Amino acid sequence: MIIGEIRRYLRDNNQVRVSRSLRDLAYKALKAREALTYRLGREPDAAEIAKELGCDEKEVSLALDAIQDPVSLFEPVFQDGGEPIYVMDQVKDERVEVEDWVRDLSLRQAMARLNERERGIVEKRYFEGRTQMEVAEEIGISQAQVSRLEKAALRQMQRYL
Repeated sequence: MIIGEIRRYLRDNNQVRVSRSLRDLAYKALKAREALTYRLGREPDAAEIAKELGCDEKEVSLALDAIQDPVSLFEPVFQDGGEPIYVMDQVKDERVEVEDWVRDLSLRQAMARLNERERGIVEKRYFEGRTQMEVAEEIGISQAQVSRLEKAALRQMQRYL
């Protein structure tokens, strides 16, 4: 009964809701990983854990991912004395939205007011989905400089819009 209450508390007081069956599979996978680590003398992979539990490797991976704590897009990943790099700066956006032509036209007009370097950075970041690190390598400046130029360009565009 006590174990049940503890599990209910942990299940109900998490930031992200995960089904009971998925959470139970994750806890079984954690126990199996611990036992396999002891038995094998090394960290087992998902396939070995799945085989031990008698289920699909994909299910085990999904269950283990489901119990991980969520990470904010604004979580700093790296800081070298300058401006920090956030998770959001490392995420690519693969979508290309062409349907909203009015918005696109307004953005293009606002971008026309930027200098060539700022325009290039905004295009690479928001229309091509590149990270700040990728843009920095491509144009030969630091990530911090890309971040500063990007923020200044966005402020200028925001004032125009």
